[in-house]
Amino acid sequence: MKLSIVIPAYNEKGTFAEIIRRVQAVDLGAVEKEIIVVDNNSSDGTYEIARSLTGVKTLREERPGKGAAVKAGFKNATGDILLIQDADLEYDPNDYAAVIKPILDGRTEAVLGVRIAPERDARRRKSLYWISWLGNKAITWTTNWLYWNDAGEYEGCYKAFTKRLVDSIEVKTDDFDYDNELVCKLLRLGYKTVDVPIRYHPRSYEEGKKIGWRHGFKILWTIVKLRFVD
Repeated sequence: MKLSIVIPAYNEKGTFAEIIRRVQAVDLGAVEKEIIVVDNNSSDGTYEIARSLTGVKTLREERPGKGAAVKAGFKNATGDILLIQDADLEYDPNDYAAVIKPILDGRTEAVLGVRIAPERDARRRKSLYWISWLGNKAITWTTNWLYWNDAGEYEGCYKAFTKRLVDSIEVKTDDFDYDNELVCKLLRLGYKTVDVPIRYHPRSYEEGKKIGWRHGFKILWTIVKLRFVD
């Protein structure tokens, strides 16, 4: 059994080498790891760092958008299971074993990581945090209601799918709503997801966070649209 870890990267020079070190350090026992970095036109040296590392397959995706990078990584993956890893340090690769376990056990072909809220989060003192919180709740509620699912969250980074399932579904978007289009389409086909709690160490926009409220509106539109049309 092989796990392909796809890491889309755009201008993550400050954290990139460290996240690769953490991914490589994870011991999954008999499960082989394949690390695929897909650089999305970085201009800060991220791509050059990736190419200098051993044990990493590095690709360059010219089309803009995180979804384009994830699609390229999934297409080039050779693993039985596919997992998305951001290039920052918000998520802990030590959660991989828990995330892929439901697939290894034959319980599902799609796993969603549900973030454990940090005990101390300075963002709660800012109105933007609560706007993001409401947006996340709206995405979860809308998806569960329209697709008769019962997931705790859809916006956590860690998601795992069988390669077979991903290859059977056409995803058109190249933006941040890639995950949402993929999940909505598999739910429409009758597949069910399994939740797994994952650790989360949020960073601020000043530290390089890229997804914003505009992406949230696009994600909601994608969820509603796909319930009725392809």
